[in-house]
Amino acid sequence: MLKSRAKQMDDFLATYLNADAKNGEIDRPEKLVNAMRHGVLNGGKRIRPFFVIEIAKMLGADEELALFPAAGLECLHSYSLVHDDLPAMDDDDLRRGQPTVHIAYDEATAILAGDALLTLAFDLTAHEESGLSAQVQIELVRALARDSGVGGMVGGQQLDLDNENKEAAEELISRIHAMKTGALIRYSCEAGAIIAGSNHKERQNIRRYGELVGLAFQLADDLLDVTSDAAAMGKATRKDAEAGKSTLIAIHGVEWARERLNQYVGEAEALLAQYGRKADIIRAATHFVAKRQS
Repeated sequence: MLKSRAKQMDDFLATYLNADAKNGEIDRPEKLVNAMRHGVLNGGKRIRPFFVIEIAKMLGADEELALFPAAGLECLHSYSLVHDDLPAMDDDDLRRGQPTVHIAYDEATAILAGDALLTLAFDLTAHEESGLSAQVQIELVRALARDSGVGGMVGGQQLDLDNENKEAAEELISRIHAMKTGALIRYSCEAGAIIAGSNHKERQNIRRYGELVGLAFQLADDLLDVTSDAAAMGKATRKDAEAGKSTLIAIHGVEWARERLNQYVGEAEALLAQYGRKADIIRAATHFVAKRQS
């Protein structure tokens, strides 16, 4: 199902990432569009749009209504990777087994490609062809802005940079994880509830599920960083140690991390219990996030 949804999202994104100017646009520079495509259409798992679509579907929404917001989220996530890979940030040459955007093109184009993907994310989230009501679009844009901005993903990246080569406390490490990685995954789940028109209680329940999945995702990523290799991951490994970053694994060890992962999965599954068999694919995705090998 992940592969099927990933292909669906790739096909959807490819239609909006071409050189043809869209309604209201003046022109689309070919080099910039190609750099954007390189940053997005490069074989990602599409975990975040998967959660948007599948949770909306689980809660009774037409999955077609989730496509534009899901594509917008993937554009925003991809912009963050393009910028994270820059020499001023993580200075990575490899992403998903391919040269990063600034290596394939140049630094200035990579910055602009990230900027363009970020703005395209909000264009797609509030797109006139999405079929979503104006109120739902406003709620999605507001939630995406807050989970991806200064109080979410971007703020988490700043805290991460500020604490390189420092011995960070466990509470700070957890806060960085919740902001840098967890906030956007939390949004991917909550967006499904917003699209489905869930009430406040259900939306909070799904939001908490997303928080747990986000924590599991980051912990699994940290485990892979110390136990896997670049060939399997499609990117450099052991980066945290080389960058002098404190991690929960460095504090508690690998076995503790695996036990904590199981705890997160158990808590997340408990929140899905009320949905019965409708949540089967989401349960499977929860396990995939925690046990993935790349």
